[in-house]
Amino acid sequence: MKLLLVEDDPDMSATLQRALTRSGMQVQTCADGALAVQAWLHFGPDVVMLDLSLPNLDGLLVLEAARKQGQRTPVLILTARGTVGDRVLGLNAGADDYLPKPFDLEELEARLRALVRRSNTQQAEPSSNDADSRMLRLGDLRYERASGAIYHLDHAMEFTPRELALMQALMVKPGHAVSKERLFELVFPGEQDVQYEAIEVVVYRLRKKLQRTGTSLMTLRGLGYLLKAQE
Repeated sequence: MKLLLVEDDPDMSATLQRALTRSGMQVQTCADGALAVQAWLHFGPDVVMLDLSLPNLDGLLVLEAARKQGQRTPVLILTARGTVGDRVLGLNAGADDYLPKPFDLEELEARLRALVRRSNTQQAEPSSNDADSRMLRLGDLRYERASGAIYHLDHAMEFTPRELALMQALMVKPGHAVSKERLFELVFPGEQDVQYEAIEVVVYRLRKKLQRTGTSLMTLRGLGYLLKAQE
């Protein structure tokens, strides 16, 4: 497993690199926000661990720049900023998980491996039968199940792994509610320390991305969420 560690504290970086290397990971470090995106593109990591307080370029800006360049690598934000507002900012910028300092090393490793497992599962090639290879449409959205991609008109939409998992779950049941519990199982598989309310953050981000697509992500109290084409 290839990990890009973007952390400017030399002691923290060295400690994490040693510990995670002993756990079988290939760790590349970067201490400068301005160089982080270049290191990301060059190294091709399976997962990125990103500090927010970086010299020359803030971690949130690093994340936004990478996402704009099409990088879908799962990202774990690691930071001393512990407020809810900072967490929401990071998730809205495209992060997939968040762990405040100080943290437990075993929990960190578990979260990193969970992110990679989920990403690999979503990228795995599905079976080639007719049901899995057909296209699903809802308004101006198109879901190609063979590739896992979702298009608005002829343009592929950019989603984080969690956003894509939620969109795929809703696209296969257009106009029908999917329960929050079921979505949680698909978006946060095996992550027992994450609360159900985390789904609401993913839904919030998706609603912003679905603006002007002719499709609405609706909340049905007591039932869950559904996608509906606007009339």
